[in-house]
Amino acid sequence: MTTRIACLGDSLTRAQFSVDYLTLLERRRPPGDVQLARFGANGDFAYNLSQRLDAVVANPPDVITVLIGTNDARASLAGYPVEQAMKRKQLPERPSAGWFQQCLGTVVERLRAETDATIGLLSLPVLGQQPDGAAAQASQEYSRMIAEVAATNEVTYLPLHERQIEELRQADPPPIPYREVTPAAVVGVLVQHAVLRRSLDTISRRRGLVLTTDHIHQNSRGATLIAEVIDAGLLTQNGAAPAPRGPTRLRT
Repeated sequence: MTTRIACLGDSLTRAQFSVDYLTLLERRRPPGDVQLARFGANGDFAYNLSQRLDAVVANPPDVITVLIGTNDARASLAGYPVEQAMKRKQLPERPSAGWFQQCLGTVVERLRAETDATIGLLSLPVLGQQPDGAAAQASQEYSRMIAEVAATNEVTYLPLHERQIEELRQADPPPIPYREVTPAAVVGVLVQHAVLRRSLDTISRRRGLVLTTDHIHQNSRGATLIAEVIDAGLLTQNGAAPAPRGPTRLRT
């Protein structure tokens, strides 16, 4: 029996600038085991996601994953262009931790009320690659709020942030400082990827980054961890047969 999965989120789920974790998730399952639907929008905050749930509840899936909050966390950091983001994403108020938690709660409450799906909230990918840096600490703090929302609403919490921190500490990467992604930097990645035909992993490796291409968007290693956490936390526990895994499987 095919499990229908709706994946909700921002640019990490849209996968124009990141390696596509939906594809990696599908590859982890036997053929025909899952049917994935993508609901990702570049630059979305939790508020934006709360405003576009109609398409999800109109055809309720069996499983819903929510990966949102990276942009909310970024907005808490010095140097993030908050005013431009508010205008671009039509935010009715300035991003804040409290508003993020409120909006995420609204998302979960509606999904619970209008679907019978199993719901999983992923904690955030690590911002940057310095676990003790301000960016990583912001993603950790917002991940704690995600855990609180999951507990309050009795839905599954998927510990992506914790898994990525573990991966970073094991890799012991060079302490490259976090830099906020600018529109020019995004264009630069697109040019390298689409015009120069460099893979996102090559771009990541040239920059000395372990899980991302630009401290935010995921390379294959980062995206694989997203797929792993979803698979282990939602699909296996729901009785779907796990796909065969080789000896190089990352630890969960």
